[in-house]
Parts: sequence; structure tokens; C-alpha cells
Amino acid sequence: MPRDPLMPPGGWAGPDTPRLDAPPPRERGLLFRSVSRLSRLFGRPELPSVFPLLHRNPRLFWGWLFFASRLMPWGRLAAPARELLILRTAWLCRSRYEWGQHVEIAERVGVVDRDILAVTRGPEAFSNTTLRTLIQACDELHQADCLSDDTWRQLQIRHNDSQLLEIMMLVGHYRMLAGVLISCGLPLEARMEANLQTFHARLRGLIQTD
Repeated sequence: MPRDPLMPPGGWAGPDTPRLDAPPPRERGLLFRSVSRLSRLFGRPELPSVFPLLHRNPRLFWGWLFFASRLMPWGRLAAPARELLILRTAWLCRSRYEWGQHVEIAERVGVVDRDILAVTRGPEAFSNTTLRTLIQACDELHQADCLSDDTWRQLQIRHNDSQLLEIMMLVGHYRMLAGVLISCGLPLEARMEANLQTFHARLRGLIQTD
């Protein structure tokens, strides 16, 4: 049977059933429930499950939240490029939760279906030189934790030192987060699952016309 092009090689990673899920609202604490209303800053009517999941360790959660927010949504990289980097990381790590969440965010910031499809195929699928170099950088960081000299030089053409650091830390952060999400077996929320199914159906039509 041919491999599903909308599933990474080896399939999505993780246990068959959730190991550690987000606690119910009544168990989340008054402070967390108050700030969870900030989900509207992310354009969401409800808080993604990853936040209450990580809040099971409040000592780590608040520092992580501040750091993560410096990367997304308040990073200095252009939002479409940022989302393509996150999606490529999710794909390489085989994190279905991270993929599903950021497909929806990518759609909202204007990433077109064809570019998300290119994420599943790798750097060579991008005709845009800037995006191709970013995806190449993501692949190299995933594979070897080190950018090649050529990729570094190509990144320097269009990014300053601050942005170079942000690119590397963005990929590193979402690799770490993918490992947590996969190990916990966190399932997508119902609304995100429905969006992902609709998106994948649309992408299959695009694949058939290629």
C-alpha cells in the first residue's frame, strides 16, 4: 500500500491512548483560569489543551509561557515564515498535535495550502529561495543540531544576527515541545480535529491536481 502523503514517514508518533491529559477546568487554579482568557490573543475561542497540560507543573509553566510568547505570537520573524518552520518541525518530529494546531494558525496568518503541502515534501519543494533556505535550516537542525556553512551564509543574506538566533531557538523550542506532546499523547481538541480533517481533504484535492 502506498504511503499516505499527508502522514510523515513512520506515521504520527506517540502512544495509542493519552498518558497525561489536560486537567478539567475546575482543577486548574484561579490564577490560571483568569489568564486563560488570553487565548483570544491567539485568535482562539478556547484555550488549547497544551496550556493546562503544561500547567500541571506551574513552576515550569509560567517561565515557559513567557519564553514561548517571545517566539509566538510576539516573535520578530514574519508570521508565515514562522509557521512554516513550526509545521516542518512538527512534521519531522511526527507530532500530530503540533501539526494540527499550527495548520490552523498558518491558515489564519495567510500561509497558502501549496506552501503547507511543500512542508511535507521538504526544502526542494519551495521555489521561493528564502523559504527554501529556512526549511533547509530546519531540516539540518533536526538532523544534526548544526547548520551547514552554506545554509548559514544563505540565512545571513536575509536575516540579521538577532533573527538567526530566533530561527534556531524557534526550531529548538518546538522540537522540545513536540517531544512532550508526543510522549503525553495529547489529542487534538474537537474543533482543531475538525479543521485538520477539512484541511487534509482539501490538500488531497491539491495533490491529485499536481
